[in-house]
Amino acid sequence: MEKSRPLWDNPLQFVFACISYAVGLGNVWRFPYLCQMYGGGGFLIPYLIMLIAEGMPLLYLELAVGQRMRQGSIGAWKIISPYLCGVGVASVVVSFFLSMYYNVINAWAFWYLFHSFQDPLPWAICPLNSNRTGYEEECEKTSSTQYFWYRQTLNISPSLEASGSVQWEQALCLTLAWLVVYLCILRGTASTGKLEQLLNPKAWISAATQIFFSLGLGFGSLIAFASYNEPSNNCQRHAIIVSLINSTTSIFASIVTFSIYGFKATFNYESCINKVILLLLNAFDLEEGSLTADNLNEMKDYLMATYPQEYAQLAPQIKNCSLEAELDTAVQGTGLAFIVYSEAIKNMEVPQLYSVLYFFMLLMLGIGSMLGNTAAILTPLTDSRAIASRFPKEVISGVVCFVNCIIGLIFTVEAGNYWFDIFNDYAATLSLLLIVLVETIAVCYIYGIRRFEKDLYTMIGRKPNWYWKIMWAFVSPLLIISLFIFYITDYILTGTLQYQAWDATQGQLVTKDYPGYALAVIGLLVASSTMCIPVGALVTFVRKRLKRERVATVA
Repeated sequence: MEKSRPLWDNPLQFVFACISYAVGLGNVWRFPYLCQMYGGGGFLIPYLIMLIAEGMPLLYLELAVGQRMRQGSIGAWKIISPYLCGVGVASVVVSFFLSMYYNVINAWAFWYLFHSFQDPLPWAICPLNSNRTGYEEECEKTSSTQYFWYRQTLNISPSLEASGSVQWEQALCLTLAWLVVYLCILRGTASTGKLEQLLNPKAWISAATQIFFSLGLGFGSLIAFASYNEPSNNCQRHAIIVSLINSTTSIFASIVTFSIYGFKATFNYESCINKVILLLLNAFDLEEGSLTADNLNEMKDYLMATYPQEYAQLAPQIKNCSLEAELDTAVQGTGLAFIVYSEAIKNMEVPQLYSVLYFFMLLMLGIGSMLGNTAAILTPLTDSRAIASRFPKEVISGVVCFVNCIIGLIFTVEAGNYWFDIFNDYAATLSLLLIVLVETIAVCYIYGIRRFEKDLYTMIGRKPNWYWKIMWAFVSPLLIISLFIFYITDYILTGTLQYQAWDATQGQLVTKDYPGYALAVIGLLVASSTMCIPVGALVTFVRKRLKRERVATVA
């Protein structure tokens, strides 16, 4: 079904929409976290290689497919081949999973924004205990920013098994986040705006999936956006612009994040040293100034030799302060956007102002990404005559938002953050690799790269050069197949999957094994999207076979 009119008034609106979708929360927290996990600056090497070999070529491919076919993800791939209808369905399923949990980040951003008007900021200092004789023990063992995140925001349970009850404050924030998304949809989409780690296959897999996540490849959102373009729109130029702006934003966010990491690590290290010095001065009645950070290790050896019994009794209270250990302590996942940045904000002049500005920015990034996610779901639904003829777009959008909001309440229980990590880690990673692989093979070898080349010439007035064709036909699919093999091999070698749980008694994250039912959910998440592709092809084959048999019977 041909689009009746282009949605975008001019190409700049389309570019800004793609950028507002691509440059999202993943640039602020996911990319810096992966950089730290896989060798800091060394992670940029596989990332930039994947950007050149996967990101830009596949972004160009998806924009061109959407612009040429003038359909959402399901309709576009069905035009290329009826047997590929499952590819579009898989994209919609992955986007649905993403929408289910992604808007929870916006709910957390609302929570922090509402608390940004307090003086002092609630994460700036530890709260007093119930007796008002000191600070909360859990907060003293960690930090005020981590305590506010894990205890006052998430009220996190000690494990996945202890699910707990729904946190009504977070549930209300989630409802508000979905209401904002729904209102934006009603306005229309036009308003959006360590080098040794190179040998680690996980670093390359993470680099590729970060490219897919940040650019939105495989979700169907870009195909949906491009389907509203004028046929003559220069999608090649826009693919390059969006890719470069997105990656530049990720790298810039990492520079800022690592600066905060360094400040936080140095501050914690110096605080640890000062506490140890104060403890030793009081315990051994030493003169003020006799113990400094420079001679601390020598004095500890001296005190241990001179007062062995007294030092042995005091030893459990003496922390082993290490700057390297502080730098290696990573804030994982979404906590990065809230813990690390709130740590920096609380030390600024007029912290309330910067807090409001930062979390408002976070909301804008998150809502922009959510509009892209929901567009990937809504466009195929509104393209369907069976659905669009019965229900107006407002009803369809409202049902999608309402269902996502209700299901998303699972992420507001005390164990909700663990379920969030499950969806974030497993709902899309393997599925995106398979979807993008099939898309590339479909365009190059089913639709035909020469036929696609002619379509591009018709649309933008020139054929793609050798770089695009080599990447589409050979490099990109081979790389994705390699990553797919690495992913399966790593899963087999890893054994039991594990997750990070918050231990309130220690004030830190501990590693635990996923229970059996969580592994079953992980398997279901992966299978429910990936199986759409072969099932779609099988259903199409059966329908064609039955149709031929009916025709033969009538004849």
